[in-house]
Amino acid sequence: MRDYVAPLFRRPNAVQVAALCHRTGASGPEVLLVKSSSGRWILPKGWPMEGTDGAGTALTEAWEEAGVKRGKAENKAIGTFQTVKVLETGPDVPCTTYVYPIEVRKLADDYPEAVERERKWLPVSEARAVIDDSGLREILDLFERRNAA
Repeated sequence: MRDYVAPLFRRPNAVQVAALCHRTGASGPEVLLVKSSSGRWILPKGWPMEGTDGAGTALTEAWEEAGVKRGKAENKAIGTFQTVKVLETGPDVPCTTYVYPIEVRKLADDYPEAVERERKWLPVSEARAVIDDSGLREILDLFERRNAA
């Protein structure tokens, strides 16, 4: 009976939006990663913002967390991955994260979270190696395959 009733009490995942900031490097596509407060390398991401769509939210997160001053966001997410947002207060929150590619045209040195976050450009293969989230690694695989075509 427990297995039958459990889905009735499960809430849907919360939604987050991530920015897959990229540029063309000397040896191919590079992605911009930022360091989280826990020290993990991640994409800039956050909660959806009222009054804007997913691409607009991704651009805002890219600016606030990574200093992307000018970028062109794709209107459609490249994919999604599942993660858990660890909150300082309250329970952990399961999230579905929608990832929007952003072609970076200009970075700023001074941006809202510059003091709090380290940022780093890496070729996709190196980014995959430093990211510990398997779902995000799959998104990078998809991005790399799409750009190889």
